[in-house]
Amino acid sequence: MIRLPPFRYFAPKTLDDAAHLLAEAGPDALPVAGGTDLFPNMKRRQVTPPVVIGLRGVRQLSDVRQSPDGSLILGAGVTLTRLAAHPLVRQGWPALADAALLISTPLLRNMGTLGGNLCLDTRCHFLNQSVFWRKAIGYCMKAEGDVCRVAPSGSRCWAIASADLPPLLTALDATVRLVSASSERVMPLADLYRDDGIHYLAKAPDEILVEVVVPPMPGARAAYLKLRRRDTFDFPALGVAAMLRLDPDGACVSARIVLGALASRPLEVAEARQLVGAQVTPERIAALAEAVTRRARPLHLADFTPSYRKQMVGVYITRVLNQLAG
Repeated sequence: MIRLPPFRYFAPKTLDDAAHLLAEAGPDALPVAGGTDLFPNMKRRQVTPPVVIGLRGVRQLSDVRQSPDGSLILGAGVTLTRLAAHPLVRQGWPALADAALLISTPLLRNMGTLGGNLCLDTRCHFLNQSVFWRKAIGYCMKAEGDVCRVAPSGSRCWAIASADLPPLLTALDATVRLVSASSERVMPLADLYRDDGIHYLAKAPDEILVEVVVPPMPGARAAYLKLRRRDTFDFPALGVAAMLRLDPDGACVSARIVLGALASRPLEVAEARQLVGAQVTPERIAALAEAVTRRARPLHLADFTPSYRKQMVGVYITRVLNQLAG
């Protein structure tokens, strides 16, 4: 049995108390909600925080409501199960509910939270193993070592962002609110992520992700597709999210495509702009998919071979755009 390392645990009841506890505990402390990612990482000794601040008792983080302007406001502590079943989400943002159901298993969705998925640690085959395994092959720069086992000649960590909801919420132009004991700020969700496998979040250690705001999307269609070996439980080997807004004549007014599980942050596809102002025809979709496939550079960090994942980029972009274009 792999056991957790020793740590001190605090369970505040208010957001203010949680923020002050996190500030007082110092930069090595970590917040936790469902714990479906943090605790396994602690058992593998990828992280060993001396203090853990539990957020499940903070009721403010579990709000789901609609603002006067029609935006969907989701507390970061909302479980994935509740997110997938909530009437507001299913009625106005069904793609978000469907994407939540693709994450892990029912038991883990009962524990895992929206905020936990958005802040999910980057992953790598050379990292997400036991200490015994990592010691046998040599440590990496994300945990104890000084070299990337995927790209040994490089100077950075290439661990990939494997969360399912960031690509879709980025495509939906979501924003997040971060709160600390001394400040509060709002930023686009896309700006929360950095292209760095170690320092992958643009979030200060004392900040708590409090809520996610998804703007209304009248006339827009969105979807998320996920490549994985099994139909459940697995992290994505590739995630493709897309949003299309069409006018009454079927011409594209706006389009966004965001890829997951290819880099240390979600990747927005610049070629999506080629669809704007034109009919979304099979020929345009095929040309876009081919262009993105040529640029894709998957590393050997996820399931399947990099060459197969590269080819699947175009296949999944074609599938999701055909689905949205009808």
